[in-house]
Amino acid sequence: MSLKYKEITTLKELKAAGYKSKSIKDELRDNLIRKIKKGEETFPGVWGYEDSVIPELERAILSRHNINLLGLRGQAKTRLAHLMVNLLDEYIPVVEGSEINDDPMKPMSRYAMELIKEKGDDTPISWLHRAERFAEKLATPDVTVADLIGDVDPIKAANLKLSYADDRVIHFGMIPRANRCIFVINELPDLQARIQVSLFNILEEGDIQIRGFKLRLPLDIQFVFTANPEDYTNRGSIVTPLKDRIGSQILTHYPDDIETARKITEQEAKLDERQTDLVYVPDLAKDLLEQIIFEARDSEYVDAKSGVSARTSITAFENLLSTAERRALVTDAEKTMVRLSDFMGVIPAITGKIELVYEGE
Repeated sequence: MSLKYKEITTLKELKAAGYKSKSIKDELRDNLIRKIKKGEETFPGVWGYEDSVIPELERAILSRHNINLLGLRGQAKTRLAHLMVNLLDEYIPVVEGSEINDDPMKPMSRYAMELIKEKGDDTPISWLHRAERFAEKLATPDVTVADLIGDVDPIKAANLKLSYADDRVIHFGMIPRANRCIFVINELPDLQARIQVSLFNILEEGDIQIRGFKLRLPLDIQFVFTANPEDYTNRGSIVTPLKDRIGSQILTHYPDDIETARKITEQEAKLDERQTDLVYVPDLAKDLLEQIIFEARDSEYVDAKSGVSARTSITAFENLLSTAERRALVTDAEKTMVRLSDFMGVIPAITGKIELVYEGE
C-alpha cells in the first residue's frame, strides 16, 4: 500500500483512490511472490532453514494455509511467525474506532455498519501499520473462551442501558480484535481441549458464538500455532479435528552443522561493546562451545524429547565472554583472550537448560 494512501481520511476518498479489499492470506501470498521474483530474502536472520523449513513455510503461505510450527524448544518457531509481518502490506485502511479493524469496503461489526449507514461517504478512515497487525497469546491452562473469543460485558450493558439480548453488550476477545492480523497461539497443546474446540468455527466457517449470540463474522485472520512434541505426552495434545483444520504442519529442527550454529549464536548473543573490545574470542573457542551443544544433543544421557535449545549456546557464549572479562578485570589486564579454563564459567548457562535421563526413574 503506497504512502499516499495515508492522506485518505474518508470512505469517499478511499473509493476514489480505487482501493480494493484484499484478505490477509492474499496479502501474504502476493508480497511473498513479489519477494521471490526479486530474489529477496523472505525470512532474514533465520539460519539453517534455507532448504527445509523456509521452503515449506513459503508453500504454506502460497496455499493460504493456517500453519502449525512443530518443534523442540529454541528452534525459532516464534521468530518465524514474527517475520511473517514483513510480508504484509505496509498500511491497511480501517473504519475509525472499530474494535475489530473493520475493512471500510466490507464492514462486519454492528458499529462499523451503523457508522457507514449514518455517515455514508464521510465515514472516517484510519490506517493500520503492519507492525500493529501481530497478536500473540501464550496458551496456558487458565486461558478461557472469554479471553480468546469474547463474553457479555455487564458494565457495558449497564452504561448503555441495554438488555443482555442486545449484541452491543458483547466484549470481543483477542481473536476478533486480531481481525486482519497474524494471530499466534504459542504452545497450542497447553490449551484445554474445550478451548481448542472453540476455535473450530473460526478456522473453518468464520463465525463466532458468544453466550448464545451467533455472530456471522467472517474474520480474516492468518493463524500460526506453535507446539512442542514433548507437550503431546507431558501436558496435553492438539485435538484431532483442530489438527484437521490447520492447513500445514511444518517440522522445525536444530542446526545441522557447527558453522550455522555459530552464525545463530553470534547474531543472538547480547554482548556489551566493552566486552568485545576487551576479550578476543578465537574461532576455535567458538567451535568448541558449539561442539559442547552438539554433543549434548547426541548424548544418550540427555532427554532427546526435551531437546537442547539454541538458547543454551547463546547464553553459554555470553558467559564465556563474561568469564574472560572478569579475569581481565581482576588482573587489571587491558586485553585478554578466551582460555580453555574459561569454559568452566559456561556451566551455569548449561545446567538449567539440559534435562538428563535418569536410569531407574
